[in-house]
Amino acid sequence: MEKEFLEIQGIPAVLYGQHSDKIYLFLHGKCGYKEEAEAFAKMACAAQYQVLSIDLPGHGARKETQDACNPWTVVPELKMVMSYLASRWEGISIRANSIGAYFAMLAFENIQKALFVSPIVDMEKLILDMMSWAGVQECTLKEKGEIPTKFGETLSWRYLTYVREHAIHNWHCPVCILYGGKDHMTSRETVRAFARKYGAALTVMEQGEHWLHTPEQLAVLTSWEGENV
Repeated sequence: MEKEFLEIQGIPAVLYGQHSDKIYLFLHGKCGYKEEAEAFAKMACAAQYQVLSIDLPGHGARKETQDACNPWTVVPELKMVMSYLASRWEGISIRANSIGAYFAMLAFENIQKALFVSPIVDMEKLILDMMSWAGVQECTLKEKGEIPTKFGETLSWRYLTYVREHAIHNWHCPVCILYGGKDHMTSRETVRAFARKYGAALTVMEQGEHWLHTPEQLAVLTSWEGENV
């Protein structure tokens, strides 16, 4: 499988596969990196696609930079990457993990297909849930702006406000979701509601977690990708 490292207006990227008019943009989740796409790329390239994967701000080759992985930073970058793709490929699809899927739903509209793994489909609810876990009232967060939590997340009033002011796009393309039954970030009711609204094909891995990492979970992921690419 061919592999080329490149930069798209300063964003580190890797392109997999021989020339094709079809491509998947791979977006990792929190603590991820662009090279995570390689296993997916082997399958997609065998199906005559290319795969482009990028490092989101503060991740991968950008880990030592001061770039913040928030939507007002990421969304403009993704729109620029999409312009790059649209100028070179005819058919563009998405394969995204977790918050990468949320960013994709904010940034993109007209794509051919979306494969989402453990997607954050309701960011406002997730933030409100984290506020509840931390015992933080909305008025307190508004007053302080940011509040660190014991579970490693920093609650942000600006982030919550952005989420409320920027709805995700309506998704009219085919959407396939792989969801872990033990996902602690998104409830089963929330992901089912999203699937109903957008007609998404929802696959539930009952023993799956938000981060799919065990050999058994990865085997299910590989099988699911093969069925839906």
